[in-house]
Amino acid sequence: MTQVDPIPRRVVLVTGPSGAGRSNAIKVLEDVGFEAIDNLPLRLIPALLEEPSGGKPMALGIDPRTRDFSVAAVLEALGQLAQKPGFSTELLFLDCATDVLLRRFSETRRRHPLAKGDRPAAGIVSELEILGPIREMADVLIDTSDLNVHELRSEVESWFAKESDHRLSVSVQSFSYKRSLPRSVDMVFDCRFLNNPYWEPSLRAHTGKDQDVADYIAQDPRFGTFCEKVENLVLWLLPAYLDEGKSHLSIAFGCTGGQHRSVAMAECLAQVLTSEGWQISLRHRELDRRRKDEAVK
Repeated sequence: MTQVDPIPRRVVLVTGPSGAGRSNAIKVLEDVGFEAIDNLPLRLIPALLEEPSGGKPMALGIDPRTRDFSVAAVLEALGQLAQKPGFSTELLFLDCATDVLLRRFSETRRRHPLAKGDRPAAGIVSELEILGPIREMADVLIDTSDLNVHELRSEVESWFAKESDHRLSVSVQSFSYKRSLPRSVDMVFDCRFLNNPYWEPSLRAHTGKDQDVADYIAQDPRFGTFCEKVENLVLWLLPAYLDEGKSHLSIAFGCTGGQHRSVAMAECLAQVLTSEGWQISLRHRELDRRRKDEAVK
């Protein structure tokens, strides 16, 4: 009888600056089936992982405020887990822009754990400096700057909920270059060379999700070749990333305002990848922001 190798136990280490949403992300992981422990001292990780194969997946929150926290200690913990048979380890980093973190602390009147006195800005800067090298090691990096708790839940679920037959999850998003590049993408495509529907008065208020805008963009003679080459490139790369052991890939399309061309391209690629059976998370950064602004009015 052929012996079947046991399924590795999934372990996700979760960290990030205070105020970025680490605790909320851990709650989401718990809701999707992970055994979750927050504020875990690094020295206790080996004792927790005594059941290697077939055990319930674990989400371990790592807090920079704990006494034994350091870049070296995190590196050592990751190295030990990588060498431990029967485990599959990932590092989830919840990131956030400095000004957004400052606003969150000001709105909640919370004291930053690393700040001296009533100076959250100094604590935020200090914590981001400490976490910088760990951020670079992240397997999954989620920028929460523009996410509310519901959007954060959706983003975490798209990466870590029960997986499909393909173990590679793909995030596709659109954005505006006027508001800078997204902070956590692997691959970026610039759509600003395509005909811009903004200059058509009848299309300006519409978005790339509307058929009339998509049809207008598709009339650009360069669109068909661009779309085909992007789709072929991504479909060629995905199996290679999967073979390499990568579990997440983030792709972004940018244009001037993030309303038309980038949205249409993101929608197009997401549809193609979904039809090919890949697990897709689709987000339009500027459209989401516009909906929030309209809801406030």
